[in-house]
Amino acid sequence: MGDARGEELHAQVAAQGDKVRSLKSSKASKDEIDAAVKQLLALKLEYKTATGKDYQAPSGGGGGGRKDKKNKEKKGKDKSGEQKPAAAAAAADDAAKKQTRLGLEATKQENLSEWYSQVITKSEMIEYYDVSGCYILRPWSYSIWEKIKDYFDAKIKEMGVENCYFPIFVSQGALEREKDHIADFAPEVAWVTKSGQSELAEPIAIRPTSETVMYPAYAKWVQSHRDLPIRLNQWCNVVRWEFKHPQPFLRTREFLWQEGHTAWATKEEAAKEVYEILDHYAAVYEYLMAIPVVKGRKTEKEKFPGGDFTTTIEAFISASGRAIQGATSHHLGQNFSKMFDLKFEDPNQPSKHEFAHQNSWGITTRTIGVMCLVHGDNKGLVLPPRIAMLQVVVVPCGITAKTSEFDKQHLIAKCMEYEKVFKAAGYRTRGDYRDNYSPGWKFNHWELKGVPIRIEVGPKDLSKNQLVAVRRDTGDKVTIPEAEASTKLGELLEAIQDNLLAKASADLNNHLKVTTSWDDFCSLLDNKNIIQAPFCGEIPCEDKIKKDSARDQDIEPGAPSMGAKSLCIPFKQPAEVTDATKCVHPDCNNKAKFYTLFGRSY
Repeated sequence: MGDARGEELHAQVAAQGDKVRSLKSSKASKDEIDAAVKQLLALKLEYKTATGKDYQAPSGGGGGGRKDKKNKEKKGKDKSGEQKPAAAAAAADDAAKKQTRLGLEATKQENLSEWYSQVITKSEMIEYYDVSGCYILRPWSYSIWEKIKDYFDAKIKEMGVENCYFPIFVSQGALEREKDHIADFAPEVAWVTKSGQSELAEPIAIRPTSETVMYPAYAKWVQSHRDLPIRLNQWCNVVRWEFKHPQPFLRTREFLWQEGHTAWATKEEAAKEVYEILDHYAAVYEYLMAIPVVKGRKTEKEKFPGGDFTTTIEAFISASGRAIQGATSHHLGQNFSKMFDLKFEDPNQPSKHEFAHQNSWGITTRTIGVMCLVHGDNKGLVLPPRIAMLQVVVVPCGITAKTSEFDKQHLIAKCMEYEKVFKAAGYRTRGDYRDNYSPGWKFNHWELKGVPIRIEVGPKDLSKNQLVAVRRDTGDKVTIPEAEASTKLGELLEAIQDNLLAKASADLNNHLKVTTSWDDFCSLLDNKNIIQAPFCGEIPCEDKIKKDSARDQDIEPGAPSMGAKSLCIPFKQPAEVTDATKCVHPDCNNKAKFYTLFGRSY
C-alpha cells in the first residue's frame, strides 16, 4: 500500500512540476504561479511523509536558461544565419526539448510505469486530482471517448437499443437484494452516510454497476410478452473504490462507461444479442483504435457474478507482457429476473408466467489507456487517425530573421488556406501559427501528442506548389503536390490506420503461444507471453494454476509477480481437444474441456 501510494505521489509531483514550468514559460499571473508552487511543495511534503525520503526528479532533461538556449541556437546556425541541416538541427531541437522538459524522460522499454505517467500528462490527456484514484480527463483524451461513444451509440441504435438515465444513488436494500451479485463488488462500494452534519437514517450507495438500480423499474414495466424486449443503455459514470494500485484510465475509482441492460422473452434472442454486442466492441478496438483482440468466453471463475455466461475481448500490452480486458457482454439468464420478479404472461398459457432472460454489457474509458500502451513510443502518443482529436497539424517553416514581413504573411496565409481546404475535405485539422515557438519545438510538441500527420510548408515548398507530410507512425516524409494534397492525405491517414493495426496484430501473434507442457507454460509466461493451454475448467484447478505460476518478485515496478489468470476460452480454438488431452496443470488428473487463454493481466 505504501509503495503504491509513493509511486502515485511521485507521478503527481512530476506532473505538478511540469505544470509550474508551463505556467512560468507561458508568463502566467504571479498568483497562478504561486498557487501552483504551493501545491507542488505540499505534494513533495506528502511524498516525504509517505515514503520517508525526499522527492528526486527523474533523470534526464532540465537545465538550461534563455542564455544557454541562445548559445545553442547560435551553434546551430552558419555565418549566413541559416539553420544548418540534419544533425545540427536535430541537436538544437533535442537541446530545446531538454530545456523545456517537453519530451519524455523515461523509455517505454526500461520504465513502463514512469513512461506511461509522463505520456498521459505531457500529452495533455489527463491531470492529476487531489482525490486519489480520480483523474481529470482533458479534451485530448475526452475527445477519444466521444469518438468511441459516437461509433458505438450509432451501432446499438441500429439494433433497436434506446438511451436512458437512471440515478447514481442506490438504496442499501436494493443493493443487497442480490447478495451473490453484489458480493464481488462489496469491498469497492462507496457509501454516502451524511448530509451536512446529519447522519443519514440509512446509508446510500454510489452505483458500482446498475443492475440493482434498473431492474426494479423493469419489473414494473413488464406485464405481458408484448412489453418485451426492453433494450436500454445509459452513458454514465460509476464509482468503484479500488484499493489496489490506481493507474489512470486502467484502474480508477471513478470511470466513464456505457452499460446496456436488456430483457427478452426467450433465451435464444438474448444470447444472439450478447454476441452481436461483442462484435461491436471488437470493432471499437480493431476498426477505431487499431488494436487486435481475442474474443472468447470467461471461465466459471471469471464470469460476471450472478450471470449465466460472460463473453469478453482481451487485448495485449507487449511492453509489459500483460493482457487487459477490453469489454464484456454478459448473458444473465433468469437469475436477476427471478430476484427482481421481472416476469411476463406466457402467450401460449395465459395463466402461466415466465421470467425474462436478461443481458448486460459495458465498455469503459479504460480503452484510452490501452490505446496509449499499445501504440505509444518513446516520442509520446501515436494516435490512430479514426479516434484522433486532430488528424492533421499544419506548421509553417523556414521563417528566419531575414524573412520579410510580406513573405512571412504570404507563407502563413498559404498554411491557413491548406487548413481550410483540409477541414472542408473532412480532416480534423489545426494550424500552429504561434510565433513564440520554433518549428522544431512544434514538431516535438505534436509528436508527443500523437497527431497522425504533420504538414510542413516552407518558402521552397511555396515556390514549388507543394507541401511535405510527415507520418507520426513511421516518421516518413512525403512530398505532395498541392493539387493532390486532399486526396493524398486521405490515403495517408488510411495507411497509418492500417499500419498501426498490422503492427499491433504482429505483436499479438508473436506473443500468443500454445502449449500443453507446464514447464513451457511457466517459461513462456515469464517471457512476456500469453498462453493457450488445455484446461479442465474447474475453479480449484484454476486457482492452483495462478498460484503455482506466480513468482517471488515483481516483473516490473508496480506490476504483479502474479501468476497466470484465465483471460478467456477463445472462440477460435488453437487445436482440437481429444479424450487424451490432459489439463495443463501437472497435478490435475482431469481431462481438458477446451483450450483456455492464460496470462498476467491488468
